[in-house]
Amino acid sequence: MPEMTLLLCLFLLLVANGAPILARLLPGIRHWNRPLDAYRQLADGRRLFGDHKTWRGLIVAVLLTAAAGWLLNLPLWLGALFGALSMLGDLLASFIKRRRQLMPGTAALGLDQLPEALLPLLILYQPLGLGWQEMLLVPLLFMLIDLLVSRGLYRLPIRRRPW
Repeated sequence: MPEMTLLLCLFLLLVANGAPILARLLPGIRHWNRPLDAYRQLADGRRLFGDHKTWRGLIVAVLLTAAAGWLLNLPLWLGALFGALSMLGDLLASFIKRRRQLMPGTAALGLDQLPEALLPLLILYQPLGLGWQEMLLVPLLFMLIDLLVSRGLYRLPIRRRPW
């Protein structure tokens, strides 16, 4: 059932990428709010990822995506790996944005959505049973949903920026 696979992947992407945003609102886990890059800079003087990429966000994303996948009858390892790969794609986008001299939090259409959607799909296409249609459609739908949901979360105000 390709439409079920499509919906499953979209749901997992929304969980993985929404978890760090929602985790910011949780009291009591502030000590995990340390940047993944430990403030390291490359020779260009720019940080690897920046302050917004934290251990808290990574851990919560992996755990919640594993739980969401398990609730939908996926093995825990598959949900956890999906979440980790999505966060790795997000880190790659952040790394590229720093190299392009974009300020933290600056919107970059496509770069802000596609790496975190494509990486888990490309690596996990076999265990998820993805065809080429889902591989094309899921990232595009995720980008559209991300743009719409982000604006709504900004108005609530859960997100700090509307993108």
